[in-house]
Amino acid sequence: MKEKLQSVKTDGEKRIEEAITIASLQDVKAFLLGKQSAITDILKEIPTLVVEERGNVGRAVNELKNYFTELIDKRREEINIKTSEVSPDFDLTVPGILPLAGALHPITQMCYDLNDTFRSMGFEIFEESDITSELYAFDNLNFPPDHPARESMDTYWIAGTENKRGGERLCLRPHLTGASVRYMQTHKPPYRFVYPGRAYRNEATDAKHERAFFQYEALIVDRDFTFSSGKVMIKSILSKVFGRDVPVRMRVGFFPFVEPGFEIDMGCLVCGGDGCSVCKQVGWIEIMPGGTPHPNVLKAAGLNPDEYTGFYVNIGLDRLVMMRYEIDDVRLFRSADLRFLQQFK
Repeated sequence: MKEKLQSVKTDGEKRIEEAITIASLQDVKAFLLGKQSAITDILKEIPTLVVEERGNVGRAVNELKNYFTELIDKRREEINIKTSEVSPDFDLTVPGILPLAGALHPITQMCYDLNDTFRSMGFEIFEESDITSELYAFDNLNFPPDHPARESMDTYWIAGTENKRGGERLCLRPHLTGASVRYMQTHKPPYRFVYPGRAYRNEATDAKHERAFFQYEALIVDRDFTFSSGKVMIKSILSKVFGRDVPVRMRVGFFPFVEPGFEIDMGCLVCGGDGCSVCKQVGWIEIMPGGTPHPNVLKAAGLNPDEYTGFYVNIGLDRLVMMRYEIDDVRLFRSADLRFLQQFK
């Protein structure tokens, strides 16, 4: 048994010395001290020895295990020191190579910027599910029963609910506006909140339109809120996002959920107002509808329209990002083209 222990010791010393990496040293440790090691086999043989030899062999085995442990720890320290040494051929003055790093998608970054802006003005951030119902997408927003937006040519209805009505007829939200009523039903007035998210429309794609796109809505409802304050809010948002004053115009527009309603345009920053494919050569680009919440919408939320008024805007987040970075095709955002996305690191 003595010769066997000496053989294991000699073999172990050699293996430890030949290990040149931490990983290979770990393998040696498992080989020498693991459950399948030669030392374990010797321990299993001890009960078969004569009583007088068992104690001596047991002590010798424990001493060998401690010896290997110390030798392995010493070798690990030597390997760590060696790997941390700088080679004489290494030039510290040569610029290094930056590791690959990810970054936020430009739309996500814009959303975070807007969140910060609105929080600074006392707004709350609200979110809801991408799946909504006819009740919140249309009924509560004063859409008439025969409005074309309710048709499958515009809205993605969830299979199995197409023939139902109201809260049982489900769809991918065609806009975020229904969330305003949901929020007001579960909170107490006055309201100052925003709700970012993705919307879905069954439409043809082009440089300005996508089937899935991001919106960012803001709503203020209070007993005393002037309409002019709404325009000041819009100007403040755009100047914060772009870091400079941005031309804004408001055109009369019809939307079932606001009265009066407006189409809100900003000067095209891609062409500087000269005309391009993004703004259809007119120098202006529509970025949001807005206006005062319709009395029927306030009623659906449980409010008295004779007591409350407010201002609402729905920001086309994708288009706002196009203006910030002078991008002329909205489809690039979802192209997964790394050449495009790497520009925003």
